[in-house]
Amino acid sequence: MHWTACFSLLVLAAGAIAAPHARADKHYAIMDNDWYTAGFVPYLIALDGDVDILGLASDTANSWQRQGALHAVATLEAGNLSCIPVYAGATWPLINTPERFQAWETIHGKLPWEGAFAPENKTAEAEGNDPTSGNPNRFVKAAFREGYPKGKPNNSTSAANFMVEMVHKYPGQVSIYSAGALTNIALAVRMDPEFASLAKQLVIMGGYVDLNMLQATGSIMLADYQSDINLMIDPEASKIALTADFPSITIAGNVANQVFPSQQFVDEVKTAKNPYAELFSKSKYCVCRFEFTDNFAALVYLDVDTSYGSPNYGNIHVYQKALAPLGIRQVNYIFEVDADRLTQRIKHSLMHPKTCADLA
Repeated sequence: MHWTACFSLLVLAAGAIAAPHARADKHYAIMDNDWYTAGFVPYLIALDGDVDILGLASDTANSWQRQGALHAVATLEAGNLSCIPVYAGATWPLINTPERFQAWETIHGKLPWEGAFAPENKTAEAEGNDPTSGNPNRFVKAAFREGYPKGKPNNSTSAANFMVEMVHKYPGQVSIYSAGALTNIALAVRMDPEFASLAKQLVIMGGYVDLNMLQATGSIMLADYQSDINLMIDPEASKIALTADFPSITIAGNVANQVFPSQQFVDEVKTAKNPYAELFSKSKYCVCRFEFTDNFAALVYLDVDTSYGSPNYGNIHVYQKALAPLGIRQVNYIFEVDADRLTQRIKHSLMHPKTCADLA
């Protein structure tokens, strides 16, 4: 997920699984993301909604998986949440590589945001940007504005295996949240034929539709907001995950760009004297204005283009039931959100974050 739009994209998907509930059974979540300095907002919202986070998983999307895993550890340490474990995910997509990705761009045009597969840029890394291309196992310490972590990810198992273990331990109660590539989830689906059906739901950030004209006629920044790097970094994994038999799949695609933090919002968050409020107020964010409406979602059938020769490689296509091809499934596609309610929840989670003492 790209940096400038990261705030709105992450919190929307997180909000879908962190709504207050009055169920007798416990609600658990595993949060899979390409973690970065300000990537803590989703898990703060989930914790604020009394969701029990079993662990964080790292993937390759915005940057390489190993860098993201350390960001996850570091941001948890910053707010006294190290009781939540971090599990390293797959470093490589199922098929894609930087070279393959860049060759596709030569034929079909460059993406405004290329994530981990952007050409290696040592100058940008020296200035504090996360690593892209090159050696996937290297770390860029200058990018850890939250502080370089003292701890490490849990090495007892992989992210995919952890997901499988948890849905068997808590059948029907574990939401799988993804705001990055779907590689780990696809691996879990292929590892265990019961994995998807035993989960509570899959919630993802990604899956933009009908935006080609906007990308062509708008600014580069506007095109950047519409780029679907989470799915395009690993199209084959996206196809596997989004056709698996999860009881429910929720997609936060175009809706993600409806909510951006205003300067007034940021200034109010600044008044809270805690590490997360301070990190958020210092992070790169975009102050934009969009129109907001109440929640609105539709049930659609969805497929992922996995043809490497297609200009839409890694993008989704949606269908109504009568016209859908075989082998795809129905998903909940969110179109609009209640912006006021969402921003209030974000604000509360940032200004009153929970710690391990609260979770004990």
